[in-house]
Order: sequence, then C-alpha cells, then structure tokens
Amino acid sequence: MKTYFRLLSFANPIARFAIPYIISTVLYVIFSTSVLVLLGPLMNTLFDVSKDSVHTAAEVLKKPSMLDLSGWFKYYLQYFLTNYDRWAALKFVCGVIVVSVFLGNLFRYISQRVMENLRVYTLLNLRRAVFNNVMNLHMAYFNNERKGDIITKVSSDVQVVQFSVTSTLQVAFKEPLQLIAFLVALFLISVKLTLISLLVIPISGFIISRIVKRLKSQAVAGQESYANMISYLDEALSGIKIIKAFNATDFIKDRFDNENKKYSKISKSIAKRQQLASPVSESLSITMVAFIMLYGGYMIYNNTSELDPGHFVAYIALFSQLMRPAKALTDSFSNIHSGIAAGERVLALIDEKPAVTDAKNAVALNGFNDAIRFENVTFAYQEKQVLSNVNITIPKGKSVALVGPSGGGKSTMMDLIPRFMDPQEGRITVDGEDIKQVTANSLRGLMGVVNQESLLFNDTIYNNIAFGKTDVKPEEVEAAARIANAHNFILDTDNGYQTNVGDRGAKLSGGQRQRICIARAVLNNPPIMLLDEATSALDTESEKLVQEALNNLMKNRTSLIIAHRLSTIQNADKIIVLEGGKVIEEGTHQQLLAQNGLYRRLIDMQTFNEG
Repeated sequence: MKTYFRLLSFANPIARFAIPYIISTVLYVIFSTSVLVLLGPLMNTLFDVSKDSVHTAAEVLKKPSMLDLSGWFKYYLQYFLTNYDRWAALKFVCGVIVVSVFLGNLFRYISQRVMENLRVYTLLNLRRAVFNNVMNLHMAYFNNERKGDIITKVSSDVQVVQFSVTSTLQVAFKEPLQLIAFLVALFLISVKLTLISLLVIPISGFIISRIVKRLKSQAVAGQESYANMISYLDEALSGIKIIKAFNATDFIKDRFDNENKKYSKISKSIAKRQQLASPVSESLSITMVAFIMLYGGYMIYNNTSELDPGHFVAYIALFSQLMRPAKALTDSFSNIHSGIAAGERVLALIDEKPAVTDAKNAVALNGFNDAIRFENVTFAYQEKQVLSNVNITIPKGKSVALVGPSGGGKSTMMDLIPRFMDPQEGRITVDGEDIKQVTANSLRGLMGVVNQESLLFNDTIYNNIAFGKTDVKPEEVEAAARIANAHNFILDTDNGYQTNVGDRGAKLSGGQRQRICIARAVLNNPPIMLLDEATSALDTESEKLVQEALNNLMKNRTSLIIAHRLSTIQNADKIIVLEGGKVIEEGTHQQLLAQNGLYRRLIDMQTFNEG
C-alpha cells in the first residue's frame, strides 16, 4: 500500500479531482440504483398487482420530508393512482425511470471525465519525474545499466502504472459505494432473502483470492523480461553493422526469441489467473440468482412472503447487478499487482540519487582567467585504481595533450574536469576554485567537448549545430560551420542546413559528422576545449579537414587534447605522458624526444607502423 499511495502522490493536488469525482459518483449511484428499484412499482402498476394503491386520500396528501426521494415517488404514485388511473401512474413511473437513467448516465460521464483527467495528469507528472531524474544521474550510472531497461521504465512501466494503479482509485470509491447502495435497496425490499443471498460474497472472495495469489511475483518477472527484450532490441539496432559483419544474425534472433518466449509464457500465466477471476465470480452470482428465484418464487406461490411479484422482480434485478461492483473489485485486485510491480520499478529509478551533485553553497563560475589544476587526484572504478596522485596544470590559453598507452587514465582525467564523476582523493580546481564547490552548469558552460564518437541527433544539420540553444541566428550557425570546415559540404546536401542527418548522423560520413560536432562546439564559444581523440576514427583526407577545423577551434582557447596519432599534437604547448594512472613524463615535443623515454618509444612505434 505504501507504493500505491506514493504513486498517487503524483496526482497532487488531488482534491481538485477528488471533490467533483465524489459528487458526480454519488449522484450516479443514486440515480442508477433508483432505476432498478423502480422496476417494482413499474411491474405492479403495469399488471395491477399494487399494494401501494390501497392508501386513502388522506394518506396521499401527507407529504414526505424534503430529502426523502423514495417518499416523494410514492406520494406522486399514489396521487396518480388515486386521482387518475393506472395508465397515468404508469406514464409517471416510466417518466421517472427515463429521467433517472439520463441523470445517472450524465453523472457517470462526468465522473469518468474527471477520472481520465486525473489519470493523464498523474501520468504526466510521473513520466516527467522519471525522465528528469534520469537526466540528472551521473555518467557512471549509464555505464552500469542497460539502456533498454531504462527505456522500459520510462515508457512501458509508466503506462502500466497509469492503467492499473490509478484506475483502482476509481474502483476503490465507486464500486464499494455502488455495492452499498444495492445492499441497502435489497435490505429495504427483503431482509430475510438478502441475508441468505449474501453467502455468495465471502465464498467468491475466498476463491478469487486463491486464484490471484501469485500475481505480483509473476508481474515482476514479466516486467524484467520485457525490459530484457527492449535491451536486446536496442543493442541489435545499434550494432546492426557488427551483427551482420560477424554473421551473428541468427545468434541475435535466437537470443531475442528466447526472451520473447519467456515473456509470452509469463504473460499467459498472468492472463490465465486474471481472466479466471471474472468467470468464477459471475458463475457464483448467476447460481445465487437462480437460487433466489427458486426460493422467492416458492414463498410467493405459497403466500409466505411479504414480497409482491413486482418487488420480487426488482429484487432479482438488483441482486443480478450486485455482483457487478464486486466483480470490478476482484478484477481490480488482480490487476493491481502488475501496476504495483511496475510502480516499484519506476519509483526505484526516481529514487536513484546522482553521485555528482552541487554543494549546498556552490558558487557560479563567471569566466576562466588562470588555470585548471589537478592536485593529488586519485580515482578508482569499483576498487580498480585508474589515476594515482596526479598533479598537472593546464594554463589559460595553452594547449595540453595527454598521451600514453590505452588504459592509462587519459579519458578518465578528461571526464573529471566537467564533473561527470568525482575523484576519491585530491581535488581539481578552476581558477583556484574546487570544482566540487561550484555549480555544475556554470562549470560545464565554460567547456566544449568533441569526442571520438561524433554523436548527432536525428534532426536537421542546423538544429544539431544549434543544439541546446533557442536564440541563435542563422548567420551565427553559418559562421560556426565555416570555422569547422563544414559550410561547403552542408550546401551540397539536399536541403542545405535543413537536411536531416538521420539516426546518429547515419546520412553523413565520419568526417562530416565530426565537423558538425566541431561547429556545435564553436557556436557554444567556450573558453576551454576538451578534445578526446577527435580525429582517430577518420581517413587521411577527412582527418586533414577535421584537424584544420580543430586548429581553428582551439585558437585563443585553452585546450586539453587526447590523441593516439601523436603527429597531431606535436605543436601542443605541453604534452603529458600517462602510464598506469601516473604522470611519468611532461614537456614539449622536443623536450620529450630528448628524454628518450616512453614518449620517444611511442613516436618510434608509430613511425615504424606508418612506414
């Protein structure tokens, strides 16, 4: 129940939905129940078996209290029977039934509209909360989690919560109220018959509770299996080229198919239990109706009951409807398990806390004036040490390159600067300010990032360059594209700057994608550039164009560069050589060559390989 009420908290302020819903539902129950109650007077009037017609004129003139609706109905029924005839009374009864049906359905429609607004509003807030929290999480979270599982929680699980959990709010109020109204009407008609007939409810409840006992555990397994399927789908679509290249199509098909079969098996088991509850309750209710007809008919035929035929028909009609709200409650009880299971998964994602957050009194950086410094920085991934007591300085306006064997900690150092993660020991400062004590937005606002993987969004070239900005002018986008050596090839595309680049920029070549990313960084105009192997995946011609664009980008900026092709960083102001998470050499290209250390060996190896 704790999970259920927490999910409902996303409907706050719930009072604006609850008050009109309660009022409209109460009125719907009153009018819909009265239609069935009126069957008794209708039948008696129609067939002239009317005990109500033997009242005196004096009794007719005795008006009931203002809120006694039943009394007013009997008053006017007797009025028509006494002063007119059965035809007039019949028209009156039929008129009241029609009005009751119309009003009942009107208030039913209003209550459904209110509940639908509540459902949509809750879904809106829940999905917003999930997505916002996902966007705030630290980078390490996404490295450890399946993307398909996150997608399932944001989309599918939230939908399940909407249609199973929020709908029970409607059932939890309307159906018990309807059940009570029917019971009151039944007791008013015949106490003895009602007490006997109610034996079916505890029997039905016990049987159904046994049927739905294992639904929650099956619902959890079903959600996890569905998340695995989405993950497999995402991986298959993302790696389709590798799958085909390694002839792994059948392997991927089988993996997906096995999970698909598992999910289908769980779904069938859940559906079997859910669908069994309805026939069981309906069979029991029909059996009880048949028994009541037999027992009540016997009493009427032998004149041992105070029931007249008309009210007996009304009683049968009421009791046949009694199991409808009871059935809705049992169906809701069986469906709620899948909603709670999905809700727990969604709430777990909402409760996930980012490892990197702004300090309580964090200040905003307004510019970059001095240097970035690593002071005794140590970092480890799950006890695997990547950096150890690193001390480096990146002065303003200088280009600093990080080189060394793979796994030496270069990319980790670059990720620490914009606080994608935090070091376990030591500190990183910008202009003397510990980056843990400044706001992440202001820190990242000083930086532009160009990675080896040139990530573009499925949008136009223009929108990819202007990504994240709403007040950019076309001439500014064009100027950034010119600096990035991208303007000419953009004009050669089908629609120029309005050309769609496809999924992840699939319609463009690697060099073109990279130059669009550089244009995006240029437009951002940051004082600090972080370049992570921006040319390593390109052919020679594209590399030359991209390197020229990078040189334009780095003019008058502070740059930190990771490069495996050492020829691209020979003109850097400082080169830092990392091995095993430690700085082992530092200096200019010529100074490091003279030291005849690891840098010299790396240069010689690349020269030999290229030769």
